[in-house]
Amino acid sequence: MNVIFMGTPDFAVPCLEKLIEYHNVTAVFSQPDKPVGRKQILTPPPVKQCANEHNIAVFQPKSLKDDEIAKQIEDMKADIIVVVAYGKILPKRILDAAKYGCINVHASLLPKYRGAAPIQWAVINGDKETGVTVMQMDEGLDTGDMLLVKKTDIGINETSEELFERLSIIGANALIEALDDIEKGRAKPTKQGEAKTSYAQKITKLLSPIDWNKSAFEVHNLVRGLQTWPCAQTKLNGKNIKIHKTVLSDIIGGKAGEIIDSNKKLIVSCGDGKCVEILELQPDGKKRMDTKSFLAGNNVTVGALLGE
Repeated sequence: MNVIFMGTPDFAVPCLEKLIEYHNVTAVFSQPDKPVGRKQILTPPPVKQCANEHNIAVFQPKSLKDDEIAKQIEDMKADIIVVVAYGKILPKRILDAAKYGCINVHASLLPKYRGAAPIQWAVINGDKETGVTVMQMDEGLDTGDMLLVKKTDIGINETSEELFERLSIIGANALIEALDDIEKGRAKPTKQGEAKTSYAQKITKLLSPIDWNKSAFEVHNLVRGLQTWPCAQTKLNGKNIKIHKTVLSDIIGGKAGEIIDSNKKLIVSCGDGKCVEILELQPDGKKRMDTKSFLAGNNVTVGALLGE
């Protein structure tokens, strides 16, 4: 099929690469280049970089509401438009611009986790299962009919970063399967329903502070879910520390936020009396390090409270 692809971040790249392998990608739409890093170097998004490597025309409109953009897309006469983490709302005219309309690869088991950050929230909420839904797009936010669903378990220590990578591959394979069904007339659109709907709001730095009054499982999930940005954070002796990696501990006891063990390991009690062990952390202005290295250069006493 002749395909227009719309996507922006790393997550969308495997889908584009699979499309290039199996179909004819005539154009790619991506978000505008953005300044990156301390030097604010103007950098193209990963999808644009991939398209450039394959000599595919790239368009980066600031908005899709312009009638000229819609006409440009209509004139391309695509069989289908594939959208993966593009980051823009598509007007109805564009939704209707291709023979088979627009389909989206969404990283959750819809209708659960509609919205911007389904992967992070699945981890933060401690879900045991997630997946990818390929859906026919409509004018709502992730409300279209489902065409294909692929499920996968979430590991107890799996981070959102690791889950991103796995789901991007699952999503790419699901996309090709769904396109094959559409092309051969086998697709069976299914209504989502509203019974399990939840909205996955955008991740911000406001979520970073660890509330040690919460259970060990909730604290562990926050650390996993906020990898690699903005990272869960706490304070030790008044100084901010990012917590990059934890595991659940078998040790019981202590007040919320209390350090139970600081002898070559860092174990902290949570609100339910259970503990987490911090494996990797990052003090302000320093590089990420393992706990053993941190303890070798810092005096951390048993009984000290994190978060103060």
